[in-house]
Amino acid sequence: MKSLYLLKPYFQENRFLISLGLCCLIGVDFLQLFIPRVIKWAVDDLTDFRIDSMNLLFYALYILGIALIMGLFRYGWRRCLIGTSRRIEEGLRNTLLGHLQSLSASYFDGVKTGDLMAHATNDVQNIRMAVGMGIVALTDAVVLGAAAIGFMAYINIRLTIFALIPMPVIALGTRFFSKKMHRLYQDVQASFSDLTEAARERFAGIRIIKAFNRQKDSTARLKAISNDYVDRNIKLVRITGSFFPLMIFFTHLSLVIVLFLGGRQTIGGVITAGDFVAFISYIGLLGWPMMAMGWVTNLIQRGAASLDRIDRILKTRPAIQDAPSAIKIRSFKRDLVFDSVSFSYGPDGPRVLSAIDMKLESGGILGIVGPPGSGKTTILSLIPRLYDVSGGRILIDGIDIRKINIRDLRSRISFMPQEPFLFAGTIRENITFGHKKIRMSDVEEAAEKAVVYETIQTFPNAFETVVGERGVMLSGGQKQRIALARALLLKTPLLIMDDPISQVDVETGAAIVKNIRQMAGTRTLIIVSHRLSAVSFADPIIVLDDGCITESGTHSELMASNRYYARTFRLQEVEEKLNAQ
Repeated sequence: MKSLYLLKPYFQENRFLISLGLCCLIGVDFLQLFIPRVIKWAVDDLTDFRIDSMNLLFYALYILGIALIMGLFRYGWRRCLIGTSRRIEEGLRNTLLGHLQSLSASYFDGVKTGDLMAHATNDVQNIRMAVGMGIVALTDAVVLGAAAIGFMAYINIRLTIFALIPMPVIALGTRFFSKKMHRLYQDVQASFSDLTEAARERFAGIRIIKAFNRQKDSTARLKAISNDYVDRNIKLVRITGSFFPLMIFFTHLSLVIVLFLGGRQTIGGVITAGDFVAFISYIGLLGWPMMAMGWVTNLIQRGAASLDRIDRILKTRPAIQDAPSAIKIRSFKRDLVFDSVSFSYGPDGPRVLSAIDMKLESGGILGIVGPPGSGKTTILSLIPRLYDVSGGRILIDGIDIRKINIRDLRSRISFMPQEPFLFAGTIRENITFGHKKIRMSDVEEAAEKAVVYETIQTFPNAFETVVGERGVMLSGGQKQRIALARALLLKTPLLIMDDPISQVDVETGAAIVKNIRQMAGTRTLIIVSHRLSAVSFADPIIVLDDGCITESGTHSELMASNRYYARTFRLQEVEEKLNAQ
């Protein structure tokens, strides 16, 4: 329950609505307690034969009036309390998403997407239920229970004491079961996360599953995870299934005591028949608070387990943060320098980069090539601080980028990743990527530079064409060029492109390279490519192998060395000529 601090701001913000809702709820509780008094008067008048039809009608109208007022109050507490729980749900979900977006890329390397989805859906929903109906049931249990006991004591104290004999057993049972339920709810939520991730993964990879005809294996794997989720829920049901019947049993035990002892007191004239009927009505009203204790415990334990899970995420601090005295930069004027840079994914992981030293002047073009797994993409990820260097420094205009305000640093970089990612919106929305002040003429210009404008015009809705989830409606080359247009749209000083022509044909690739080459001198360009013709105009070009720079120089210098670059370039040249025939 240490995680309750997360809810405090929402309670403070909505304190008026919560107070109003509680007043309406307490009003309903007291009105419910008044109905047995009306019934008592009617029964006493009937047993004494001193009532006529008009008086009976009066009592009936009395109860009807109370019911109407209760209906208005019920609307009031539902609107205020349940409505507030929905606001808390929205706030928590937004807080969670905002915090997740602040975490470093390294955090997501070790976390399942399904787990995060479960936090944002099932956990937040459990907290909403605990806050909304939990408050309602707890208030009922306290107010209605205490007031019902007070009215019962007013009728007959001795009978009330006997009727409350089961209460200590209920309190002890609640304490015993609540600890077990909290632990089991955490297990169930963890299993639900695994199930969500397994389902998400299979939906995302449905085409691969069908292509390899692995539907049965995929279903069997999901079934195994689903069975584990069911098994954990069954363990939980064993506890809750014992708890609720226990509450009901002791509630009815109180009724048995009242029926026997109260009946004898009525026969003996200690209490009237109306008092006896009213007392049984109060026992009926008391039954809900007694059972509500079980329900409240269930809701609160489920909500507490979910709140603890979300709290663990919110307490996770980003591995990459602004320095206490972070510097704001306005432009990239001089150079980008890698000074003995090394990097590994994790403190105990192998070195991915070692002793990287290079310098790129502002307005220059850097080409990076090398075999797969040599560290090319990792170098690009270090510049916008998606990851931080393990050793050495990266300097922009002589300033260590770890001392630069992260938002400022990234706002001066356009980044095109190796795997183009499109969102389930329109082509225009994917290119502008939330920048609302971008003119359509600029979007079209970026599309032309990425050699995708004419392709977009062939679609029925042109730039307003919906691309589907992850751009499923487009080919790989079309997605890559739209992602390139996104990077080209913003006129940032530094443009980073990771294999920008890997999924297009030679002719289209040559057109893209020509357009990129025209930006030389106006923007600083860093290009990673497996197709060496895409970087042949760069100066310098570096060759990476096993995380180290093995060659460096201009195209002509590297061709003269007759090493990896020269051999690979000649092989690709022959391959392109053969493909052209």
